[in-house]
Amino acid sequence: MSEITVTKANFDALVKGNPKPVLLDFWAPWCGPCRMVAPHLEAIAREREDVVIGKVNVDEEVELAAMFGIVSIPTLLVMKNGRVTSKAVGYLPQGDIEALLDR
Repeated sequence: MSEITVTKANFDALVKGNPKPVLLDFWAPWCGPCRMVAPHLEAIAREREDVVIGKVNVDEEVELAAMFGIVSIPTLLVMKNGRVTSKAVGYLPQGDIEALLDR
């Protein structure tokens, strides 16, 4: 599965209503650590059919970032059944990102 762009307009349908766990990546194009995390997220999206990887550009989706209290990026949130179950801030290697999903 590929990564999906999450916006305020599609958040409910793609995240809240999704039966699969959703990993939300709050990022920005100018963020160096965000660019370092991106290949790991792309790999997870290709390798795992059991999760959805959603990308939230904080420059374009200010309301979503505020809704989750995002103050630093990258921030990764795992949502299951519409609730945040795991959170991490900053760069993580792929194994640590996958561990967030499996909590």
